[in-house]
Amino acid sequence: MLVLASTSPFRAQLLTQAGVAFTAVSPGVDEVATAGLSPKALALDFARQKALAVSARHPESLVLGADQTLEFEGTLLRKPKDRDDARQSLRLLSGQTHALHSAICLCRQHPRAFKTAVATVRLRVRRLSEREIEAYLDTDEWRGCAGGYRVESRGLALFESIRGDYHAIIGLPMLRLLRLLRALDQDPLTSPAVASSGAPTIQR
Repeated sequence: MLVLASTSPFRAQLLTQAGVAFTAVSPGVDEVATAGLSPKALALDFARQKALAVSARHPESLVLGADQTLEFEGTLLRKPKDRDDARQSLRLLSGQTHALHSAICLCRQHPRAFKTAVATVRLRVRRLSEREIEAYLDTDEWRGCAGGYRVESRGLALFESIRGDYHAIIGLPMLRLLRLLRALDQDPLTSPAVASSGAPTIQR
């Protein structure tokens, strides 16, 4: 059975919907950014850190680590510290295209397995008026969200176009993940599906 190195309800929901049997566990690591990495490489490095941390505790399980980064003109977009910071982020992205990198790392100690993938989604924000920006900030969806928006909620109204795997925005690049699982003989179509009530959580 797959072990998801994340307690994200969005990632758990994506796996459940695809019929992937899994258990979830907190990776219990502080993400340490490696200097000099691009935003895309950083997403993969964070996913690798999480997967390896959990794999060390569950060496015979196939572990999935995942992470996402946002990039605008080569610069990493972080979570806004406050409303003013979120406002500046939305002003920056207004009328522009930026990228979301959604990375996964699958690893197992025994027998050895290690596979990675990154899906990049291109998102174009509409040209936003100040009134629209303030109205969106009033929703408080920007809190804790890189770029100052949550596209899977009311933030979708901010966008003009989205090119790429929508699942990658929610939390996992599912098409690439399913391809890797099949390569490791973990095809959800021929394996027991996870119960609809959700997956249990492994204790640390």
